[in-house]
Amino acid sequence: MPLISITRLRVRSFRFLPTFALHVWRSRKQVQHARGFQGGSLLIDRHWTFWTMTTWDGEENMRRYMTTGAHRIVMPRLLDWCDEASVVHWMQSEAALPSWAEADRQMRESGRPSKVRNPSPQHAALTYHTPRRTGSGPTKPTLTPKNRA
Repeated sequence: MPLISITRLRVRSFRFLPTFALHVWRSRKQVQHARGFQGGSLLIDRHWTFWTMTTWDGEENMRRYMTTGAHRIVMPRLLDWCDEASVVHWMQSEAALPSWAEADRQMRESGRPSKVRNPSPQHAALTYHTPRRTGSGPTKPTLTPKNRA
């Protein structure tokens, strides 16, 4: 059963966007080569909000990705760059990526806010605007001998 991981990050100021975008690109490159990564998507939403959706063969490989490389480098910076951040994980029986509507539902029902230094009034309760359903792009694994199961 695949593990689904959803993150939602809202960048609090335009001045952080260029550096944030660079780190998104680096993290996306890293995930494509990560062991256990099965596929994903990036949704560029309104109000400088970004959603990521990744599918994994299990929690161990997802955690390995989170704690290494480009992803590990950017995580501490998000405390200052974002005024809203949240995450949710769940197991699902089918291999296909869930819809963004399902990602939103899971985030509101089971998600948890991540720590940020300058939270918006909506941060703790996850009372954000419904995400748009279009404008996302796929992230596909790049198979190498290193990341094959």
